[in-house]
Amino acid sequence: MEWHAHATKRFANPFVDNKYDRVDVDPVMLSHAAIACGYTIRDFYEKPELGIHCLAYIYQMYDLLPVTHWFYSTPWLKELGMELTQKDTLPPIAETPIISEPGQVDDLEVPDEKAIRNGYTYPQYQRLYSYVQKNLPQTFVPIAYGFDPVGEASHICGVENFIMWTFTEPEAAQKLLKKFTDTAIEGALCTAKDYGMAMLVLGSVLANNDIFSDEAVREYSVNNMRYYIDKCFRGGAGPQIFYHCCGNHETDYKEFHNLIWSPFTVFHIGYKGREVFPTELLKKEFGNKATIMGSVDTKLMINPNPKAVYDQAAASVKAGRDSPRGYILGCACECPMYTLPGNILAMTRAAADHGTYGKF
Repeated sequence: MEWHAHATKRFANPFVDNKYDRVDVDPVMLSHAAIACGYTIRDFYEKPELGIHCLAYIYQMYDLLPVTHWFYSTPWLKELGMELTQKDTLPPIAETPIISEPGQVDDLEVPDEKAIRNGYTYPQYQRLYSYVQKNLPQTFVPIAYGFDPVGEASHICGVENFIMWTFTEPEAAQKLLKKFTDTAIEGALCTAKDYGMAMLVLGSVLANNDIFSDEAVREYSVNNMRYYIDKCFRGGAGPQIFYHCCGNHETDYKEFHNLIWSPFTVFHIGYKGREVFPTELLKKEFGNKATIMGSVDTKLMINPNPKAVYDQAAASVKAGRDSPRGYILGCACECPMYTLPGNILAMTRAAADHGTYGKF
């Protein structure tokens, strides 16, 4: 509990402007926690209670976050009629697309509150949150996952179809995207109603410059992210937001200025071209709007070279530690399942060596 009290004060740094200890480190850890505890990736996703307990244990071991978050990257698809399959080496994956023609989008029904409560995704989180409240109450935070709406909607018709429809059938692509987003909104509102709040996690992953133009990222991703946040806020969800924009956002990053911001927003971009997004640019563009999350390249985390991780982490910390609304050190995307422990320790050492307030 002593560690948790310390980590909680550090976690609050960016939002209360009360500098404490050092900058926080959030390697966006999911199933690596289970691997590090001797379990499997499949265990992590098939047994959420085990998975989140592993996260809590590993966070303390590495001196990371005082809160826990367990999720997978395909929420709400079962509610819309898709099947998910558990894998030994991957998070649950969406099976075969269920529609193939633009006209079939109209046949999809957005579940109402009752259907959400009787569905698959939300009861899973209710079960998980009950477990955390009983066994790890100090780590509890209710989280609602819109995740990557463009990417999730594309599963329903197939990624290739969705990308093609953005050119040939934009009305169908927009309608499909809105149906997924409205489903995710219902989930967020259930969370807020039951737990009094809901941290909102939202991203632009498929919608990046490797696939889409800046205009398409704005039209299909940014505008839809605004719609999600606006509806969630009006229904009582929020106020904390985590925007995760992985993939290459070389030029479209400017479009994200049009998002909705709260005083408790963390903003993260993974890559600019093939390199991690420069922390200096992240601070310049978004430092006055949100707490920024700088990145260590995920591929470095499985490289047996902790010095390379340390050097990149230190450079990001030095560039972002004085950002007006705070800075967090993270990975460019999910901490790889088989990350080497020495590389996470290299991140926390860089934060302690270069992100200790007043000792720069």
